[in-house]
Amino acid sequence: MSERILIVGAGAVGGYVGGYFARAGRDVTLVDPWPAHVDHMQARGLRLEGMTEAECFSTEVRAIHLTDMQALAREQPVDIAFVCVKSYDTAWAATLAGGYLAPDGFVVSLQNGINEDAVAGAVGWPRTVGCIASRIVVELVEPGFVRRSVPKGGDSYTVFRVGEPHGRLTPRIERVREMLADVDSAKATQNLWGERWSKLVQNAMANGVSAATGLSGKEYIGDQHTRRLSIRLAGEAVKVGQLQGLALEKIGGVEPETWVRAADELASGANDTPTLDQVEQRMLAQAEGMQDTARPSMGQDMQKGRRTEIGYLNGLVVRRAGEYGIEAPANAGLVAAVQAVERGEAPAGPERVRGI
Repeated sequence: MSERILIVGAGAVGGYVGGYFARAGRDVTLVDPWPAHVDHMQARGLRLEGMTEAECFSTEVRAIHLTDMQALAREQPVDIAFVCVKSYDTAWAATLAGGYLAPDGFVVSLQNGINEDAVAGAVGWPRTVGCIASRIVVELVEPGFVRRSVPKGGDSYTVFRVGEPHGRLTPRIERVREMLADVDSAKATQNLWGERWSKLVQNAMANGVSAATGLSGKEYIGDQHTRRLSIRLAGEAVKVGQLQGLALEKIGGVEPETWVRAADELASGANDTPTLDQVEQRMLAQAEGMQDTARPSMGQDMQKGRRTEIGYLNGLVVRRAGEYGIEAPANAGLVAAVQAVERGEAPAGPERVRGI
């Protein structure tokens, strides 16, 4: 009998992964709080679009409204529940999913931020698994339609990294890896926390910049000020990760310490900046592979008038820095800028970050 899969939060990442699972014939149920999205999926299925013809397809999916989730109690229990909601919704989503788990079922946090502790608070650490989706850039464009705006990782870049909080490789981790390998490149990791913080650095240097400025990924990387702000954000976040003793992975294909050196060269104002030059050229080259409209998830949220995750990304960098007695001024400044736009105190625009 195939494993029963539940995805709580069928938005960008949840819908993208769920669509591939459904097309592969897996027993997957998508739950989402947006009625129009669920209605569309029920009536017409889910459409996915990517950067190649092979990535563009429509598939039938089983989708249910959040308010109808109690009907799952009359069915076989869930073996694997993927929580794909925003960080601030993690606790209730994990609690809800936990009520339908099989005795050996577990919850996978497939989210931005570091939310495994919130999942464990709902279902316990033995039932908690973490998964990073790195450099995926997907968007729920409209009900029933998810678009990916960057190339697949394939052999050149590992998108999904799944791991246990305790760091050991287990059969269930390998099962999840195999499932995700049907979507894009995937690996089982023994370094969940290092992977998590590395992805947090990646989010911290991109999401809030797009949200505060209204710029797409290609636009903010193409602008010198916002590109260099992104480097400073990364340098601060890497330092905080190192202070925690985490074994950080490459960030955007660049070694963690390289981001620190590039940020330090910016701060020094020196004329000779070899590391900074190298990092900037790499960023610009990567931006060439993006669609013009590609935005990080927080930039999408700001456009749609949704609550952002700034407090769970750059805000976490600032809080952890404080715990170690240091400051993260670029990250703190970006938090303030995003919150000002979010509260309607100022419009999104490049001027929001000029003073950071």
